Amino acid sequence: MTTPDALFWLEHAWLNGTVESGVTVRAEGGRITSVRTAAGSPPPGSTVLHGLTVPGLANAHSHAFHRALRGSVQVGAGTFWTWREQMYSAAARLTPDTYFALARAVYAEMALAGITCVGEFHYVHHQPDGTPYDAPNAMGEALIAAAAEAGIRITLLDTCYLSSGFGKPPEPHQIRFSDGDSDAWAARVQGLDSGTPGRDHVRIGAAIHSVRAVPADQLSTVVRWAGERQAPLHVHLSEQTAENEACVLAHGTTPTRLLADHGALGPRTTAVHATHLTPEDMSLLGGSATTVCMCPTTERDLADGIGPAAQLAGKGSPLSLGSDSHAVVDILEEARAMELDERLRSRTRGHWTASQLLRSATEHGHACLGWHEAGRIEAGALADFTTIALDTVRTAGTTPRLATETAVFAASAADVRHTVVGGRHVVRDGAHRLVQDVPVALARAIAAVRT
Repeated sequence: MTTPDALFWLEHAWLNGTVESGVTVRAEGGRITSVRTAAGSPPPGSTVLHGLTVPGLANAHSHAFHRALRGSVQVGAGTFWTWREQMYSAAARLTPDTYFALARAVYAEMALAGITCVGEFHYVHHQPDGTPYDAPNAMGEALIAAAAEAGIRITLLDTCYLSSGFGKPPEPHQIRFSDGDSDAWAARVQGLDSGTPGRDHVRIGAAIHSVRAVPADQLSTVVRWAGERQAPLHVHLSEQTAENEACVLAHGTTPTRLLADHGALGPRTTAVHATHLTPEDMSLLGGSATTVCMCPTTERDLADGIGPAAQLAGKGSPLSLGSDSHAVVDILEEARAMELDERLRSRTRGHWTASQLLRSATEHGHACLGWHEAGRIEAGALADFTTIALDTVRTAGTTPRLATETAVFAASAADVRHTVVGGRHVVRDGAHRLVQDVPVALARAIAAVRT
């Protein structure tokens, strides 16, 4: 993803919480080497980005194949558990080739939405009958290749998934997710390599699918694997009250306490959803500086509930954002939804400023994916940034002073004008430069999975 030197002139830029106008950014070798404010008119040879330029958005939680469910799961009523049956049906039809095509289109959709890095929570590992592919990581490699062709960075969060519930073996539609035990999972993941030349767009992390899917005596293997590599560790946590009740019945404690007792919490760990928590749970997460990834559009789509994001932040947990099931792919919507959901619950406004929400969408998201050098427009950072138009029907009429508020509380993915990754334009003037006709690519890839 390394590119030649580049010079950009930003009409307006969000720089560490402040909007500056007329900003010149120079990039060399994919990183920002200098940022100069009050630059006036564009210097000769610069690429001009009109609108508000912010650090690239980070999608900290994705299941790429869930994109094939959009629309179909909106028919009728139900719960998370009925939705899950349709998800299993889509997972059963994936192959390395169809997953590559689908993920490539989905990641291109993300780039069009200003996303420069995705955390892919990956658990579809084997053939439908559970037999490993000849290349054991064929499915993960398909996702890595898809991100490269779509022009974005990826943290592949290879997921340990061993059981259908506490003390229960995988059900038939889950068998392709399982490696048998955590040692076999670790041995397979060892074959993934992010250090190969030409793969500077990928990092490898680990994930515990959930405490119901990884037996307690297997948790330490996953935790140790991530710790030895200083890699990100992610986990679905307390998304459903049924999971909490089953955990208490099986272990006499909450999922959060179970994870804490097995050393799974800490600054490299991200708890996804964290919707139904006790006061002790929140103290354990915040006190350990565990990041919490909120996915408001999925959580409301599945009727999961509203997580205690404000309380978690107050306890010390950084907050990141994800599109999860891709009911929509719009990190700006996830950011404002976190604030607006909290308003509905508390009946008060202003739990986060627009800049704080934008930091969750950028710096905190990249950090929880292991990209600590991204998420800021400053010298030394990766040259990954996104420009949001300020002259559309949603954003027109704002002033530079209120550009951040307009971007977070009014703009949508449709207002993204440019996406730059490593100093290279991936999206320019609203068009993807690497994937031809993204809507057609999505339609074909989804049709291949649905048939």
